Amino acid sequence: MFLIVGLGNIGSRYNNTRHNVGFIMLDRICEDFNISLDNENDTSYYGTGIISGKNIMCMKPKTFMNLSGSAVLEIINYFKISIDDLLVIYDDIYLDVSKIRIKQRGSHGGHNGIKDIINKINTDKFKRIKIGIGENKNIDLSNYVLSKFTYDEMRMLDSKYEDISTCIRMIIEGKLVEAMNLFN
Repeated sequence: MFLIVGLGNIGSRYNNTRHNVGFIMLDRICEDFNISLDNENDTSYYGTGIISGKNIMCMKPKTFMNLSGSAVLEIINYFKISIDDLLVIYDDIYLDVSKIRIKQRGSHGGHNGIKDIINKINTDKFKRIKIGIGENKNIDLSNYVLSKFTYDEMRMLDSKYEDISTCIRMIIEGKLVEAMNLFN
C-alpha cells in the first residue's frame, strides 16, 4: 500500500493557512479520487482508495505540525507500509507561492514537521512534494506560516493542482525521476 501524507494543523483556525498547504492539496486529491478520510486513530485521519491502479492510503496527522512524525510512524507500523511507499506533501517557504519541488530524500531544511518525521521513522529516505508558500522576512516566521493565503495566492495554488495531481500519479507509478525532470 502506498501512503500519501498531507501535513498541516487540525482545526478551523488553520484553514487556508500557508502551513496547511499539504492538507489543502491532500483534500483535493481525496475528492478527485473518491477517498474519504473517515477512519481515525489517536494521531491521524485516514482513508483508502485506488490511484493509478494501486492501493493508496491518504492521511492527515491530528497532531500539530511539529509532531507529525508520531502520526506517520503509527500508520506505517500498524499497516506495515514500506518507507519506499511513503510520500509527504508539505509547505516550503524557500519556494515562491505554488512552485513545486519533488525530492526523493534529504534533510528537513528547517521544516519542523519533516524534522519530526525523519526523527521518528529514523530515515530521510522518503518521497516528498514541497509546495512553495513564499517568504516574508518582515513577519515573524511562525506568524507568517500561520497566515492565510491571499485570494490571488489561492488562485495560483488552484492553477497548480493538476500538476501536483500528475506528480502524485507519476510517483505512485514508479516514475519519480520522470516527475522530477518534468516539474522541478
